[in-house]
Amino acid sequence: MAKYKMIADEIRRRIKSKVYEVSKPLPEQVKLAEEFHTSRVTIQKALDLLAVEGLVYSKQGSGTYVRKNAWQMSNLDSRADDYLGLTNKMANEGKISSMVISFQLRFPNEDECEKLIIEKNEPIYDIIRLRRLNDEPYLIEHTKMPVEVIPGLTEDILYKSIYTYIRKDLGLKIGGANRRIRADKPDELDQKYLECDKCDPVLEVNQVVYLDNGVPFEYSRTRHRYDKGDILVVDLNR
Repeated sequence: MAKYKMIADEIRRRIKSKVYEVSKPLPEQVKLAEEFHTSRVTIQKALDLLAVEGLVYSKQGSGTYVRKNAWQMSNLDSRADDYLGLTNKMANEGKISSMVISFQLRFPNEDECEKLIIEKNEPIYDIIRLRRLNDEPYLIEHTKMPVEVIPGLTEDILYKSIYTYIRKDLGLKIGGANRRIRADKPDELDQKYLECDKCDPVLEVNQVVYLDNGVPFEYSRTRHRYDKGDILVVDLNR
């Protein structure tokens, strides 16, 4: 992860935990640069990211301030550039638990071969999990992973955190992802496990996630309840 994003994550955490108070200036950029052992340019880039998210604003000649409604912003919102995994991302928001709906080993179809850049004779894990936040249904994950890239995955791991297993046990680094977000009608699994009505909309996120060496390790489809947060897309290419 780029250093400015890591710094933005820490400042965001401090804002949401009220370490930095509403309507009061953040520490000066020089002091932040010293704390994070980086340049003012990197600090400015981190603050730009937080400004786009609506957490801070700048006053010319006065500094950068926390917006009055920053702490009220939904903690269920997800950033489209967030690759920490749900357990790590929501660590401060409550208890994440998992229910394994389906876990099997099989050979990939043509679409999965293309997305994961594997051959038809290379087995994959096919996983469906219900994720709960504070014992309430939050989302359903439909995940495919190549066995060769992520070896040793067990059902016990699925009840915990796959991404923690990838980073800590396998020692792999996660790079980035390609994502597509769309609205959909609830299917049978959504109605059963997310407790959706037939007319409730569902937010679906399709993604391919890569290791830092460019190897794809996850092809997934995540189904979110319409009332359980948004996907926040941040674009600094301006």
